[in-house]
Amino acid sequence: MPLLLILLAFIALLYGLNYLSYTVLKRRILNRQRWDLNICCGKTDGGGVNADIVQHGPLPRFVLIDDIYHLPFADQQFDTVLCSHTMEHVDDPDRFLAELQRVGREVTIVLPPLWDVSAALNVLEHKWIFLTLKKEHRSLPPRIRMPLADWIQRRYGQRIHA
Repeated sequence: MPLLLILLAFIALLYGLNYLSYTVLKRRILNRQRWDLNICCGKTDGGGVNADIVQHGPLPRFVLIDDIYHLPFADQQFDTVLCSHTMEHVDDPDRFLAELQRVGREVTIVLPPLWDVSAALNVLEHKWIFLTLKKEHRSLPPRIRMPLADWIQRRYGQRIHA
């Protein structure tokens, strides 16, 4: 019985950390200002252009993206760009960041921090583990490739690829 309680407490802690990271802190960043481009927006409206590789729901000013490495926007078209919970999914984060910096003057990247273990180590969806305790970044922190991610995702996980 005590082992079961410890396991349940650990699972509750993981869910609590994930809720804090993904919902609370992400919402604070999103609501802090109007974002000229909210790339990989999911279901959230950043106030300006919302863009993603799949339309998850009705959003104003939505643009469907075919290729994240060749965005359909002019150089420096946007003052502020928000890219939230995306870099850990892509094959080449440096190339994607370079493209975001081409279209935006100030790029903010939101990543799952290491203390959000359930997100940082999500091998079914993520290709990269970013070695950071911070949520918000202006450049990419050090990272390592998620072990076995490609094989696991081909068999069981990520179905939508950018």
